[in-house]
Amino acid sequence: MTRSPLTGPSVWQGKDIKDSKRWIRNLPAGAVAEFDAALKAVKDHPWREITRADFPVSTLRPLLDDIADELENGCGIVKLRGFPVDRYDEDDLRRLYFGFGSHLGMPVFQNRSGELMRAIRDEGAHVGRTYGQVQDERKGTTFLSSYARTLTNGGLRFHTDRTDVVGLLCVRQARQGGVSTLASTPAIHNAILARRPDLLEVLFQDFWRSRFGEEGTTKETAYPLPIFGLRDGKFTSHYSLTFIEAAQMAPGVPKLTTAQKEAIDVLMQTAQELCFEMTLEPGDLQLINSHVTYHGRTPFEDDATSGHDRLLLRLWLSMPNNRALPQGHEILWRNIEAGQLRGGIQQVVM
Repeated sequence: MTRSPLTGPSVWQGKDIKDSKRWIRNLPAGAVAEFDAALKAVKDHPWREITRADFPVSTLRPLLDDIADELENGCGIVKLRGFPVDRYDEDDLRRLYFGFGSHLGMPVFQNRSGELMRAIRDEGAHVGRTYGQVQDERKGTTFLSSYARTLTNGGLRFHTDRTDVVGLLCVRQARQGGVSTLASTPAIHNAILARRPDLLEVLFQDFWRSRFGEEGTTKETAYPLPIFGLRDGKFTSHYSLTFIEAAQMAPGVPKLTTAQKEAIDVLMQTAQELCFEMTLEPGDLQLINSHVTYHGRTPFEDDATSGHDRLLLRLWLSMPNNRALPQGHEILWRNIEAGQLRGGIQQVVM
Protein backbone atom coordinates (compact mmCIF):
# COMPACT_ATOMS: atom_id res chain seq x y z
CA MET A 1 0.00 0.00 0.00
CA THR A 2 1.00 3.64 -0.38
CA ARG A 3 2.28 5.16 2.86
CA SER A 4 2.26 8.88 3.68
CA PRO A 5 4.45 10.90 6.07
CA LEU A 6 3.05 11.24 9.57
CA THR A 7 2.39 14.76 10.82
CA GLY A 8 1.86 16.55 14.12
CA PRO A 9 3.90 17.50 17.21
CA SER A 10 4.90 13.87 17.95
CA VAL A 11 7.07 14.02 14.81
CA TRP A 12 10.29 15.60 16.04
CA GLN A 13 14.02 15.30 15.63
CA GLY A 14 16.37 15.36 18.59
CA LYS A 15 18.45 18.24 17.25
CA ASP A 16 15.32 20.39 17.15
CA ILE A 17 13.55 19.41 20.36
CA LYS A 18 16.49 19.08 22.74
CA ASP A 19 16.49 22.81 23.56
CA SER A 20 12.71 23.16 23.50
CA LYS A 21 10.76 24.02 26.65
CA ARG A 22 7.61 22.41 25.28
CA TRP A 23 8.14 19.14 27.15
CA ILE A 24 9.21 20.68 30.50
CA ARG A 25 6.78 21.33 33.34
CA ASN A 26 7.40 22.43 36.94
CA LEU A 27 5.45 21.49 40.02
CA PRO A 28 3.72 24.64 41.34
CA ALA A 29 4.85 26.26 44.56
CA GLY A 30 1.97 24.88 46.61
CA ALA A 31 2.49 21.26 45.56
CA VAL A 32 4.73 20.30 48.49
CA ALA A 33 2.18 21.44 51.07
CA GLU A 34 -0.52 19.50 49.22
CA PHE A 35 1.73 16.41 49.12
CA ASP A 36 2.38 16.71 52.88
CA ALA A 37 -1.35 16.86 53.61
CA ALA A 38 -2.15 13.95 51.29
CA LEU A 39 0.62 11.85 52.85
CA LYS A 40 -0.82 12.40 56.33
CA ALA A 41 -4.10 10.95 55.09
CA VAL A 42 -2.41 7.77 53.81
CA LYS A 43 0.32 7.34 56.41
CA ASP A 44 -1.05 3.95 57.47
CA HIS A 45 -1.79 2.76 53.90
CA PRO A 46 0.55 0.39 52.06
CA TRP A 47 1.61 2.43 49.03
CA ARG A 48 0.22 -0.08 46.51
CA GLU A 49 -3.29 0.19 47.97
CA ILE A 50 -3.56 3.96 47.62
CA THR A 51 -6.29 5.18 45.28
CA ARG A 52 -7.00 8.59 43.74
CA ALA A 53 -9.68 9.18 46.36
CA ASP A 54 -7.20 8.47 49.16
CA PHE A 55 -4.65 10.98 47.87
CA PRO A 56 -6.27 14.38 47.17
CA VAL A 57 -4.25 16.76 44.97
CA SER A 58 -7.08 18.91 43.60
CA THR A 59 -4.99 21.99 42.83
CA LEU A 60 -2.78 19.92 40.50
CA ARG A 61 -5.69 18.87 38.25
CA PRO A 62 -4.98 21.48 35.54
CA LEU A 63 -1.32 20.43 35.45
CA LEU A 64 -2.25 16.73 35.25
CA ASP A 65 -4.71 17.36 32.41
CA ASP A 66 -2.09 19.39 30.55
CA ILE A 67 0.49 16.60 30.93
CA ALA A 68 -1.96 13.92 29.76
CA ASP A 69 -2.79 15.98 26.68
CA GLU A 70 0.86 16.67 25.87
CA LEU A 71 1.66 12.96 26.11
CA GLU A 72 -1.21 11.82 23.87
CA ASN A 73 -1.72 14.74 21.48
CA GLY A 74 1.53 16.67 21.77
CA CYS A 75 5.18 15.68 21.50
CA GLY A 76 4.74 12.51 23.60
CA ILE A 77 7.33 13.31 26.28
CA VAL A 78 7.26 15.37 29.49
CA LYS A 79 9.80 16.12 32.19
CA LEU A 80 8.06 17.27 35.39
CA ARG A 81 10.54 18.93 37.73
CA GLY A 82 10.45 19.63 41.43
CA PHE A 83 9.49 16.44 43.29
CA PRO A 84 10.87 16.81 46.84
CA VAL A 85 12.64 13.45 46.84
CA ASP A 86 14.94 14.41 49.75
CA ARG A 87 12.00 15.40 51.94
CA TYR A 88 10.63 11.88 52.47
CA ASP A 89 11.88 8.40 53.24
CA GLU A 90 11.46 5.77 50.52
CA ASP A 91 8.15 4.44 51.89
CA ASP A 92 6.54 7.90 51.86
CA LEU A 93 8.11 8.67 48.51
CA ARG A 94 6.46 5.55 47.08
CA ARG A 95 3.13 6.62 48.61
CA LEU A 96 3.50 10.08 47.08
CA TYR A 97 4.52 8.79 43.64
CA PHE A 98 1.85 6.09 43.48
CA GLY A 99 -0.85 8.51 44.66
CA PHE A 100 0.24 11.15 42.16
CA GLY A 101 0.47 8.59 39.36
CA SER A 102 -3.05 7.33 40.07
CA HIS A 103 -4.36 10.82 39.26
CA LEU A 104 -2.61 10.79 35.88
CA GLY A 105 -3.51 7.23 34.81
CA MET A 106 -4.09 3.72 36.15
CA PRO A 107 -0.96 1.88 37.32
CA VAL A 108 -0.68 -1.56 35.67
CA PHE A 109 1.41 -4.60 36.54
CA GLN A 110 5.06 -4.73 35.46
CA ASN A 111 5.64 -8.45 35.95
CA ARG A 112 3.60 -11.64 36.33
CA SER A 113 3.70 -11.58 40.14
CA GLY A 114 2.05 -8.24 40.85
CA GLU A 115 4.82 -5.65 40.68
CA LEU A 116 3.27 -2.17 40.40
CA MET A 117 6.38 -0.06 40.97
CA ARG A 118 9.90 -1.07 40.01
CA ALA A 119 13.05 0.31 41.62
CA ILE A 120 15.45 0.73 38.69
CA ARG A 121 18.98 0.29 40.03
CA ASP A 122 22.06 -1.88 39.58
CA GLU A 123 21.39 -5.02 41.60
CA GLY A 124 24.65 -6.76 40.75
CA ALA A 125 25.76 -9.97 39.08
CA HIS A 126 22.83 -12.14 40.30
CA VAL A 127 20.16 -10.44 38.16
CA GLY A 128 20.15 -13.12 35.47
CA ARG A 129 19.66 -15.95 37.96
CA THR A 130 16.99 -13.96 39.81
CA TYR A 131 15.04 -12.34 36.97
CA GLY A 132 15.65 -14.61 34.00
CA GLN A 133 18.44 -15.85 31.75
CA VAL A 134 18.84 -18.59 29.16
CA GLN A 135 21.79 -19.99 27.28
CA ASP A 136 22.16 -18.94 23.67
CA GLU A 137 23.36 -22.26 22.33
CA ARG A 138 24.38 -20.80 18.97
CA LYS A 139 26.65 -18.18 20.51
CA GLY A 140 27.61 -20.03 23.68
CA THR A 141 26.66 -17.01 25.80
CA THR A 142 24.16 -16.17 28.53
CA PHE A 143 21.14 -14.19 27.34
CA LEU A 144 19.55 -11.92 29.96
CA SER A 145 15.81 -11.27 30.01
CA SER A 146 14.61 -7.71 29.50
CA TYR A 147 13.62 -7.63 33.18
CA ALA A 148 17.17 -8.51 34.25
CA ARG A 149 18.76 -5.96 31.91
CA THR A 150 16.92 -3.05 33.52
CA LEU A 151 18.53 -3.97 36.86
CA THR A 152 22.15 -3.81 35.69
CA ASN A 153 24.37 -0.79 35.11
CA GLY A 154 24.64 -1.58 31.41
CA GLY A 155 23.21 0.43 28.56
CA LEU A 156 19.71 -0.25 27.28
CA ARG A 157 18.93 -0.25 23.57
CA PHE A 158 16.03 1.72 22.14
CA HIS A 159 12.77 0.02 23.06
CA THR A 160 9.21 0.54 24.23
CA ASP A 161 7.54 -0.72 27.39
CA ARG A 162 4.25 -2.57 27.48
CA THR A 163 2.11 0.33 28.61
CA ASP A 164 0.66 3.60 27.33
CA VAL A 165 2.94 5.77 29.47
CA VAL A 166 6.16 5.03 31.38
CA GLY A 167 6.94 7.20 34.40
CA LEU A 168 10.50 7.33 35.78
CA LEU A 169 11.01 9.34 38.97
CA CYS A 170 14.68 10.10 39.59
CA VAL A 171 15.51 9.70 43.30
CA ARG A 172 19.31 9.53 42.95
CA GLN A 173 21.54 9.76 39.91
CA ALA A 174 24.72 7.80 39.17
CA ARG A 175 28.20 9.23 39.55
CA GLN A 176 28.59 8.96 35.80
CA GLY A 177 26.34 7.98 32.89
CA GLY A 178 22.79 6.68 33.06
CA VAL A 179 21.58 9.30 30.58
CA SER A 180 18.16 8.77 29.01
CA THR A 181 18.00 8.66 25.20
CA LEU A 182 14.71 9.37 23.42
CA ALA A 183 13.56 9.21 19.80
CA SER A 184 10.27 9.98 18.08
CA THR A 185 8.91 6.86 16.38
CA PRO A 186 6.70 8.83 13.92
CA ALA A 187 9.86 10.70 12.88
CA ILE A 188 11.66 7.37 12.44
CA HIS A 189 8.71 6.19 10.31
CA ASN A 190 9.01 9.26 8.08
CA ALA A 191 12.78 8.95 7.69
CA ILE A 192 12.53 5.30 6.64
CA LEU A 193 9.65 6.16 4.29
CA ALA A 194 11.89 8.70 2.56
CA ARG A 195 14.97 6.45 2.39
CA ARG A 196 13.75 2.87 2.24
CA PRO A 197 9.99 2.58 1.69
CA ASP A 198 10.46 -1.13 1.00
CA LEU A 199 11.76 -1.64 4.54
CA LEU A 200 9.03 0.55 6.03
CA GLU A 201 6.49 -1.93 4.69
CA VAL A 202 8.42 -4.77 6.36
CA LEU A 203 8.07 -3.00 9.73
CA PHE A 204 4.28 -3.09 9.34
CA GLN A 205 4.47 -6.89 9.08
CA ASP A 206 4.73 -9.49 11.85
CA PHE A 207 7.92 -10.04 13.83
CA TRP A 208 7.93 -12.89 16.32
CA ARG A 209 8.67 -11.93 19.94
CA SER A 210 9.12 -14.01 23.09
CA ARG A 211 7.29 -13.39 26.35
CA PHE A 212 10.43 -14.54 28.21
CA GLY A 213 10.89 -12.42 31.32
CA GLU A 214 7.34 -11.07 31.14
CA GLU A 215 4.48 -13.61 31.28
CA GLY A 216 6.76 -16.46 30.32
CA THR A 217 9.70 -18.05 32.10
CA THR A 218 11.05 -19.69 28.96
CA LYS A 219 11.90 -18.44 25.48
CA GLU A 220 9.30 -20.77 23.91
CA THR A 221 6.34 -18.47 24.73
CA ALA A 222 6.30 -16.43 21.50
CA TYR A 223 3.78 -14.39 19.50
CA PRO A 224 3.73 -12.40 16.23
CA LEU A 225 3.19 -8.61 16.12
CA PRO A 226 4.23 -5.84 13.71
CA ILE A 227 6.72 -3.23 14.92
CA PHE A 228 4.69 -0.38 13.37
CA GLY A 229 0.91 0.07 13.35
CA LEU A 230 -1.57 2.75 12.28
CA ARG A 231 -5.26 3.22 12.99
CA ASP A 232 -7.45 6.25 12.30
CA GLY A 233 -4.36 8.35 11.64
CA LYS A 234 -2.81 7.47 15.02
CA PHE A 235 0.55 5.71 15.01
CA THR A 236 1.90 3.10 17.41
CA SER A 237 5.15 1.20 17.67
CA HIS A 238 5.93 -1.63 20.03
CA TYR A 239 9.54 -2.75 19.83
CA SER A 240 12.22 -4.46 21.89
CA LEU A 241 15.04 -6.24 20.13
CA THR A 242 15.59 -8.35 23.25
CA PHE A 243 12.19 -10.05 22.85
CA ILE A 244 12.79 -10.59 19.13
CA GLU A 245 16.22 -12.12 19.80
CA ALA A 246 14.77 -14.36 22.53
CA ALA A 247 12.13 -15.65 20.11
CA GLN A 248 14.83 -16.52 17.58
CA MET A 249 16.26 -19.01 20.09
CA ALA A 250 12.92 -20.82 20.43
CA PRO A 251 12.18 -23.94 18.36
CA GLY A 252 9.38 -23.54 15.85
CA VAL A 253 9.63 -19.76 15.54
CA PRO A 254 10.25 -18.57 11.95
CA LYS A 255 13.73 -17.18 11.48
CA LEU A 256 14.09 -13.52 10.62
CA THR A 257 14.27 -12.92 6.89
CA THR A 258 17.04 -10.91 5.29
CA ALA A 259 14.60 -8.03 4.82
CA GLN A 260 13.54 -8.16 8.49
CA LYS A 261 17.15 -8.08 9.67
CA GLU A 262 17.88 -5.12 7.41
CA ALA A 263 14.72 -3.34 8.59
CA ILE A 264 15.81 -3.72 12.24
CA ASP A 265 19.29 -2.41 11.41
CA VAL A 266 17.84 0.63 9.63
CA LEU A 267 15.33 1.19 12.44
CA MET A 268 18.08 1.24 15.08
CA GLN A 269 20.39 3.43 12.98
CA THR A 270 17.61 5.92 12.32
CA ALA A 271 16.60 6.04 15.99
CA GLN A 272 20.21 6.86 16.89
CA GLU A 273 20.36 9.60 14.26
CA LEU A 274 17.14 11.26 15.42
CA CYS A 275 17.45 10.88 19.20
CA PHE A 276 18.45 13.30 21.93
CA GLU A 277 19.64 12.86 25.49
CA MET A 278 17.51 13.88 28.45
CA THR A 279 19.45 14.18 31.70
CA LEU A 280 17.40 13.48 34.82
CA GLU A 281 18.27 15.13 38.11
CA PRO A 282 16.90 14.03 41.50
CA GLY A 283 13.30 15.23 41.65
CA ASP A 284 12.67 14.95 37.90
CA LEU A 285 9.81 12.77 36.67
CA GLN A 286 10.15 11.62 33.06
CA LEU A 287 6.92 10.60 31.34
CA ILE A 288 6.99 8.88 27.92
CA ASN A 289 4.16 7.88 25.58
CA SER A 290 5.27 4.41 24.49
CA HIS A 291 3.26 4.53 21.26
CA VAL A 292 5.29 7.40 19.80
CA THR A 293 8.62 7.28 21.66
CA TYR A 294 11.58 4.90 21.91
CA HIS A 295 13.74 5.21 25.00
CA GLY A 296 17.13 3.84 25.98
CA ARG A 297 19.88 4.40 28.52
CA THR A 298 23.63 4.85 28.50
CA PRO A 299 25.75 2.67 30.86
CA PHE A 300 26.39 4.13 34.30
CA GLU A 301 28.79 3.94 37.24
CA ASP A 302 27.59 4.27 40.83
CA ASP A 303 29.41 5.63 43.85
CA ALA A 304 27.31 4.82 46.91
CA THR A 305 29.83 6.39 49.30
CA SER A 306 29.07 9.83 47.86
CA GLY A 307 25.32 9.18 47.52
CA HIS A 308 25.49 8.71 43.76
CA ASP A 309 23.96 5.23 43.48
CA ARG A 310 21.35 5.52 40.75
CA LEU A 311 17.72 4.92 41.79
CA LEU A 312 14.67 5.56 39.63
CA LEU A 313 11.13 4.50 40.53
CA ARG A 314 9.08 3.30 37.57
CA LEU A 315 5.33 3.27 37.03
CA TRP A 316 3.47 1.89 34.02
CA LEU A 317 0.26 3.86 33.42
CA SER A 318 -2.76 3.02 31.31
CA MET A 319 -4.06 6.44 30.24
CA PRO A 320 -7.74 7.44 30.16
CA ASN A 321 -7.17 9.41 26.92
CA ASN A 322 -5.20 6.67 25.14
CA ARG A 323 -5.49 6.04 21.39
CA ALA A 324 -7.18 3.25 19.48
CA LEU A 325 -4.77 0.54 18.30
CA PRO A 326 -4.86 -1.56 15.11
CA GLN A 327 -6.66 -4.87 14.83
CA GLY A 328 -4.34 -7.70 15.83
CA HIS A 329 -2.67 -5.76 18.63
CA GLU A 330 -4.96 -7.47 21.15
CA ILE A 331 -2.31 -10.17 21.42
CA LEU A 332 -0.19 -7.72 23.39
CA TRP A 333 -2.56 -5.04 24.74
CA ARG A 334 -5.79 -7.07 25.23
CA ASN A 335 -7.91 -3.90 24.80
CA ILE A 336 -7.33 -1.90 21.61
CA GLU A 337 -10.18 0.62 21.71
CA ALA A 338 -9.53 4.21 22.77
CA GLY A 339 -9.96 5.11 26.42
CA GLN A 340 -9.79 1.51 27.66
CA LEU A 341 -7.70 0.06 30.49
CA ARG A 342 -4.90 -1.94 28.85
CA GLY A 343 -1.28 -2.93 28.87
CA GLY A 344 0.85 -4.30 31.64
CA ILE A 345 1.52 -7.97 32.34
CA GLN A 346 -1.15 -10.60 32.90
CA GLN A 347 -1.00 -12.14 36.35
CA VAL A 348 -0.25 -15.72 37.28
CA VAL A 349 -3.43 -17.54 38.27
CA MET A 350 -2.73 -19.88 41.19
